[in-house]
Amino acid sequence: MSGRSSFTFLGSRTSRFLFTFTFQPPNLNRNREARRQKPERRLSLVISLLVLVWLSPTEAHAQARGGPPPAPSARASAPIDLTGYWVAVVNEDWRYRMVTPPKGDYRGVPITKEALQIVNDWNPAADEAAGEQCRSYGAAAIMRAPGRIHITWQDDSTLRLDADAGTQTRLFRFANAAAPAGKPTWQGDSVARWERAGRGGPGAPGGGSLTVVTTNMRAGYLRKNGVPYSANANLTEYFDTSPYPGGAQLLVVTTVVDDSRYLLQPFIVTSHFRKEADGSKWDPTPCSARW
Repeated sequence: MSGRSSFTFLGSRTSRFLFTFTFQPPNLNRNREARRQKPERRLSLVISLLVLVWLSPTEAHAQARGGPPPAPSARASAPIDLTGYWVAVVNEDWRYRMVTPPKGDYRGVPITKEALQIVNDWNPAADEAAGEQCRSYGAAAIMRAPGRIHITWQDDSTLRLDADAGTQTRLFRFANAAAPAGKPTWQGDSVARWERAGRGGPGAPGGGSLTVVTTNMRAGYLRKNGVPYSANANLTEYFDTSPYPGGAQLLVVTTVVDDSRYLLQPFIVTSHFRKEADGSKWDPTPCSARW
């Protein structure tokens, strides 16, 4: 018998080492003196130890398959398209939205006694003198203003909403986009997420909606005549779309304001917007404390 036989033993994919054994069989033709040599001289055993790259089973499997694909951006995974120009359809609370309601009129808003005092003391001239004429254009009230909104993508993780009433801008940042830290502003800091119909993941058919939660707002007015919300208020909004008569599209925004200081219970309203073909009617106007 002559020649060599090699055997390679490889453990499970979690093993760190690869063992290679090379077996040299004895030569039967060697002389008697050679056959009397020590066994380790007659049997040559060579063990080679190769250190492999340390990989856990999951990592090895992922590497073999190329790894999971990156998650799509908020823009790419949008279940509905909210972009475009939209005009307010004022089909409720006309007397509170199209004109400035009389002082002291807070009907429909569940205010506290502390809030009632602010309502009764409302003075638009004082707001103007203090540079607070945008109080009724904050995030908790801007969607009730008659006018138009323009929704675009500022980047792949940030949806931008401009309102021509008061020339206001809101930024809806999705979970992977950090909100800026700083003082409260009229529009606050908004975190957005897509809600999908059924159990489908990104890209699955069935539509969905947008949920936006806003905090860090400056104190403002729910209505033009001084019905207040405080700086501690939390705002939750739900954006949905639906068909509109005549082949147009309707945007439905449900607004929920929670404010333990000025509201006895959450204040909930629904606002509607019809999509327009372009921005030819876009008309930005400054904030006004009186109209």
